[in-house]
Amino acid sequence: MKEDIEIPVVEGVYVAVVHEWNEEFLAKDWNSYIINDRDVAIEMVLVVTKGYDEDRKTSLLRHGIGTLEPKSFAKIEMLQEELLGMNNEFAVTFFADSKLYEKKYVFRKHTINENAFRELPVMNTRGVLVQ
Repeated sequence: MKEDIEIPVVEGVYVAVVHEWNEEFLAKDWNSYIINDRDVAIEMVLVVTKGYDEDRKTSLLRHGIGTLEPKSFAKIEMLQEELLGMNNEFAVTFFADSKLYEKKYVFRKHTINENAFRELPVMNTRGVLVQ
């Protein structure tokens, strides 16, 4: 019975964190994004985020993104500087190809920093990427 259950593998969907200028507050913010590098849209995208370490944990935050077109991205949330010293988990769920997909993306503590920057797919900018 269990062997009949197909669990689809998530490919071409990433979570990234970018350090970018905030024109309103005249400062740089750390913002998280979901990236759809697939050739098809992903629908009913839901992202649940939390931060944690040995002693502390943040509240769960739920973000309904909706439909994310092929080769596009959407902002999830801003990360406060204090959260960079914690593990940051992004649980992503979406529908594509008539299947339900889910995957957890974890940025380990202190891995979100400018030394870890790389070119991000679709966004044409640099940031930290979890695949």
